[in-house]
Amino acid sequence: MVTAMRFSQDSFAANSIRAYGDGEITINDKIIAESVVITPDTIELWAPRSVTELTDEHMQQLGNLQPEIIILGTGPSLQFPVPALLAGLQTQAIGVEVMAHDAACRTFNILLAEDRRVVVALMMGGSKE
Repeated sequence: MVTAMRFSQDSFAANSIRAYGDGEITINDKIIAESVVITPDTIELWAPRSVTELTDEHMQQLGNLQPEIIILGTGPSLQFPVPALLAGLQTQAIGVEVMAHDAACRTFNILLAEDRRVVVALMMGGSKE
């Protein structure tokens, strides 16, 4: 059984997450069913579909956005990436939090409402382990 969650608050910045569900996310009024990186100002599709597909280049792409914190959404369940992939970001004083999508979406919206420089990277289509 898949439960979708809809957010009711609509006073966020331009790229707030309005809803998420089975393999898709709604950013403002746009539904996306692919891996995506969201900042307060941009929405970009992202290549990795699961934690096992993450590379140093993917993580550097996130670091290049110069956020205070990166939220890494790993799908319906929490899956940690290899620690070495996060080390480069941490040496740049960029915080990294790894979460399942539901927590990642909620946390992104909260930090966005606080005007924090936050990036959320959501991997859609990850392995069903």
